[in-house]
Amino acid sequence: MKKVIVIGAGPAGLMAAEVLAAAGTEVHVMDAMPSAGRKFLLAGKGGLNLTHSDPPEIFVSRYGARADTLAPLLAAFGAPQLRAWAQGLGVETFIGTSGRVFPADLKAAPLLRAWLQRLRAAGVQFHMRHRWLGWTESADGATQALRFATPQGEVTQTSDAVVLALGGASWPQLGSDGAWAPLLAARGVPVQPLLPSNCGFEVAQAAAAQADEPVETRRAFLQELLGQAPAPTPGWTPHFSSRFAGQPFKSVAIAFTNTQGQSFQRRGEFVATATGVEGSLVYAVSALLRDEIAAHGSATFTLDLLPDKTPERVLAEVRHPRGARSLSSHLKSRLNLDGIKAAILYEMLGKDGMHEPERLAAAIKALPIRVVATRPVAEAISTAGGVPFEALDANMMLAPVPGVWCAGEMLDWEAPTGGYLLTACFASGYAAGQGVLRHLGVAQA
Repeated sequence: MKKVIVIGAGPAGLMAAEVLAAAGTEVHVMDAMPSAGRKFLLAGKGGLNLTHSDPPEIFVSRYGARADTLAPLLAAFGAPQLRAWAQGLGVETFIGTSGRVFPADLKAAPLLRAWLQRLRAAGVQFHMRHRWLGWTESADGATQALRFATPQGEVTQTSDAVVLALGGASWPQLGSDGAWAPLLAARGVPVQPLLPSNCGFEVAQAAAAQADEPVETRRAFLQELLGQAPAPTPGWTPHFSSRFAGQPFKSVAIAFTNTQGQSFQRRGEFVATATGVEGSLVYAVSALLRDEIAAHGSATFTLDLLPDKTPERVLAEVRHPRGARSLSSHLKSRLNLDGIKAAILYEMLGKDGMHEPERLAAAIKALPIRVVATRPVAEAISTAGGVPFEALDANMMLAPVPGVWCAGEMLDWEAPTGGYLLTACFASGYAAGQGVLRHLGVAQA
């Protein structure tokens, strides 16, 4: 019987283990954490978004530059197969109003529990608190053993094949800390830098807001005297941050076009943080914003605060005589614009700009928000970068390290939230398991 070691007990690793066990191989799953699927469980804390009901051609387009690469993997194990798989575990799914697919009870724990029971019944052996350290040294070129740190000390294991499903570098407290990258690089595997994806951003404080702050005014004056370009002051003003951090922008739209001409425009929601922005709508455009910042130091998207109203209607309402009412009361009564939406206008335009009707109306429909940095990769929902698919053969085996496969988020792809991340993790684990079986000459179940 062939023995396969799977390192990583997330969705990709567990799916690879399921494929391998079903074909009768001896499967050992190793993971550094005390229990399996920790990131999977946290992802389901607010309602597990398992996949999406997009038509196949739309679904695969969500993977951007890697759409063509992932298309065959998703055709073999995509959204329909994932829903059928969940049903086989006794978990029914439903399509929400957004098109996202959830378990009927919205929970990850019952699904994971049923899955682990089925894997154990199939003979899969789990070894928790086993942190992979790389390979043993071998001067004579003999087969090297895998090294693991355990509470009882270091142990070694050998096998006929190894599947690495170690995740990216987001949420490292749950196990995906990117520590595998130098281990593979030392073996000649190309590894693209792990970057935040589906992440929040730091905003640049508006010039209008800085003008009210003496320190910033003096700093800008000195920089002008020295011939230096003024550096952006990160974050909101203390006034805005203290009152609105954590509050959502609801029913808004974001538009962004990068210097290469790639465009994004979508409606949704996001949240103001103490120093910037995050949330689903921001995550959807995060890859474009991140790459633009890397290339040019900042990126500016426009925020439509009232996407249901035309620019002409907004301008007419702003110009409407307000009599003795304050501007805030006027915006509330004429446009139902108050709270955080009104506050960000004051934040970005300043007092003078708010009293220029044409400028105010234009800002309501297209308020420029400049972002200057991503939040740290450890805070991101997921990561980009990792092992490029070009380093894999047709069976998803690492060409520089024969006998080793890769799956999941440690591969170089990214996707927005909405079920696309999980689906590709399952699909790549399924493909890696099949690739191992073909390489070993084991008939698939």
